[in-house]
Amino acid sequence: MAAVTATERTTRLTQYAHGGGCACKIPPGELERMVAGLTGPPGEDLLVGVGDDAAVVRIDGDRAVIATADFFTPVVDDAYTFGRIAATNALSDVYAMGGTPLVAVNLLGWPRDVLSPELAREVLRGGADAAAAAGCHLGGGHSIDDPEPKYGMAVTGLADPARLLRGDAAVAGVPLTLTKPLGLGVLNNRHKATGEVFEEAVAVMTTLNADASRAALAAGVRCATDVTGFGLLGHLHEVARASGVTAVVEAAAVPYLEGARRSLAEGFVPGGSRRNLEWVRPHLEASGIGEEELILLADAQTSGGLLVAGEVPGYPVVGEVVPARDGVTLVVR
Repeated sequence: MAAVTATERTTRLTQYAHGGGCACKIPPGELERMVAGLTGPPGEDLLVGVGDDAAVVRIDGDRAVIATADFFTPVVDDAYTFGRIAATNALSDVYAMGGTPLVAVNLLGWPRDVLSPELAREVLRGGADAAAAAGCHLGGGHSIDDPEPKYGMAVTGLADPARLLRGDAAVAGVPLTLTKPLGLGVLNNRHKATGEVFEEAVAVMTTLNADASRAALAAGVRCATDVTGFGLLGHLHEVARASGVTAVVEAAAVPYLEGARRSLAEGFVPGGSRRNLEWVRPHLEASGIGEEELILLADAQTSGGLLVAGEVPGYPVVGEVVPARDGVTLVVR
């Protein structure tokens, strides 16, 4: 295989896709209508089915298999970095369930008449390095000729069925912990528009959620999700609704990446972030909180951190879980 040329190294992958990263997800409300009634409820061995970060099946008394898949269009221009981010994001669903990744296979869509196979190899190399960092075996996978570049993984993991992190297990009286800062959506949108590289954002997106997951389990936590395309408010709405509680977010306590607020002020807002906010708005109480603050809280993240219903040492507390309030799943103050 030939090496990537200097010209190919400057190829702006984000210009070959209509969206980028998890911001290209189908909007949550639309997705819920699409899948309604297509998947039955969990059974004796199907511990987690639809509506969480991954499916979980018990295989014996102390082992459960976690199955997930995640892929998206380029969120950065550099092919190798795109591969690392996409693979890290796919592995995150296993960590969000409290599991350990065991084996992954590649999912690749590539416009082979437009972009070289050498660039595709760089994407796959980035994915392989992310899997190696996770201690996860990487097999083959599947590829198609696609008008837009896309990459991700299907990942299988293992977990203790008695110590899962679930999205429907939040209880009133516990704090909310966030393990990575927000702002990835607006920074990635700025990168797509201008070519500016945000090294801190790349570092966040390529950091595995392995340590955060282990810390949550060690703290006795039983409820978590990862913050990706539906934003903090979207994913927290899903958790509160599924758990029958209300979640309170302290806006001033939420950490953000440097440059996120400036990028928002200059108009670099993904369409997915605005759609996220409109989806949760009917269930949201946010008296006195400005629209720009709410957009940041709903910002579509890519390879974001874990949102944990419980306190995890070393990570910031950003709110709390309270008893359910009629018609309100989210309070921002």
